[in-house]
Amino acid sequence: MTQPLRLGIAGLGTVGSGVVRIVQTHAALIAARAGREVVITAVSARDRTRNRDVDISAYAWEADPVALARRADVDVVVEVMGGHEGPAKNTTEAAIAAGKDVASANKALLAIHGQALAEAAEAAGRVIRFEAAVAGGIPVIKALTEGLAGNEISRVLGVMNGTCNYILTRMESAGLPYDTVFEEARALGYLEADPMLDVGGIDAGHKLALLAAIAFGTRVAFDGVELEGIGAITIEDITQAADMGYRIKLLGVAQMTGRGLEQRMSPCLVPATSPLGQLQGGTNMVVLEGDSVGQIVLRGPGAGSGPTASAVMSDVIDIARGLRLPTFGQPATTLRAAKPARAAVPAPYYLRLQLLDKPGALAKVARVLGDSAISIDRMRQYGHEDTTAPVLIVTHKTTRSALDEALATFAQTGVVAGTPVAIRIEAV
Repeated sequence: MTQPLRLGIAGLGTVGSGVVRIVQTHAALIAARAGREVVITAVSARDRTRNRDVDISAYAWEADPVALARRADVDVVVEVMGGHEGPAKNTTEAAIAAGKDVASANKALLAIHGQALAEAAEAAGRVIRFEAAVAGGIPVIKALTEGLAGNEISRVLGVMNGTCNYILTRMESAGLPYDTVFEEARALGYLEADPMLDVGGIDAGHKLALLAAIAFGTRVAFDGVELEGIGAITIEDITQAADMGYRIKLLGVAQMTGRGLEQRMSPCLVPATSPLGQLQGGTNMVVLEGDSVGQIVLRGPGAGSGPTASAVMSDVIDIARGLRLPTFGQPATTLRAAKPARAAVPAPYYLRLQLLDKPGALAKVARVLGDSAISIDRMRQYGHEDTTAPVLIVTHKTTRSALDEALATFAQTGVVAGTPVAIRIEAV
C-alpha cells in the first residue's frame, strides 16, 4: 500500500490556513487524483493561539520552522511564511539538507536566492515547486514548464499585481485621485506592510524575474528588472488616456533580444479593447508568446487564501504523483547568466506636458521631438490651468533613448513647466 505524503506547513497566515482547509475538505478527492493520501503532520507559525478558522489541534506544533523542516515525519515542507531572508530562507535550506521536497509561495525568496536553492535541491535529488509564487491561482509556471515546453518563448507579459490593478481601475471607474484610492486599498487590507512592494512594482518584479528565468533558460535575475511603480500616475493620465482609447496598467514585460534580456515592470498604456485593457480589479493576467503556439492568455485571481492555496496544492499533488521537474524547467547548472538589456524595442509613447501660455510653445515642443527623430501621431490640448495648459502627445514608434534625449531638451525650451510624464504604449 502506498504511504501517505506527509506535509509540514511553515506559516499559517492566509495561504497556510487555506492549504489546511483544502487538505481537510478535499482529502478523498486529493487522494484519488494523487494516487495516495496527502496528510498534514506538523505546522509552525509565530502565534499558536491565533484564530485561523481551521482546526490544527491534530497536528504537531513547532515554534521553530527549521525544526519542522527537520522532522522525520515530514516529506514535503510547504513554505508560506514570506520574506527572502531569515526564517523562510533558513527553513527552505534546512528542508533540502534534510532530504525534503519544498512547495513554496515565496516569490521574493526565489527571485533573490532561486539559483542557489535550485542547485542545492537538484544536487540533493529534491524538488522546489513554486506555482503559488506567481499570479496566485493562475497555473502559469506549469504552462511554461510543461504545456509550452516545446516552444521557444519570444515574450512574457502581464499584469501581475492585483493591488496595483485595483488602484488603477478604481481611479478610472470612480474618478478618484491616486492618494485617495491608495488609502482606500490600505484600509481594505490590500497593501503589503511595506506598500512599496506593491505600488513600487517590487512584488510584480519578483514574479516577472521568475517567469523570465523559465521562459528563456536563464538564471533568475531580479536585479536586472527595470522597476517603475504607479505612484506618479495621476487621475488626469487615467482619464486622458481613456479619452484616447487606452488604459494604464502596471505591466511586466520580458523578452530576449540580441542585446540581452529585457525585463521591465512599469506603467504602460494598452488598448482599452485588448484583454489586458479590459482587466478589472484585483485580477491578474499573463500573456505567453511562443513560436509554435502563438499567443495564449491566462487570467484569474492573483492572490487570496483560496487561489494561492490551490496553486500550492497543485504542486503538492504533482510531488505525490512522483512528478519531479527541475526548479526552473531545466537543470539549474545549465541555466545561463543573461546579459541585462534596457528596453530598446521601438514603441509609441504617451507624453503629458504642461506648456506655459507663450507664443510658439507647441512649435518648440514639436521641434525638439523632430530633432530627436520622433514623429507625432496625435496631439490634444486641454483647457488652460492658470498660466499653463496640458498637452497630450502620442508619438509614432521611437526608442526610449531618443525619447529621453527629447525629455532632457524640453527643460531648455522655456515653455515646459514641471516634469513631463512619458508612458510606453505596449502592443498586446
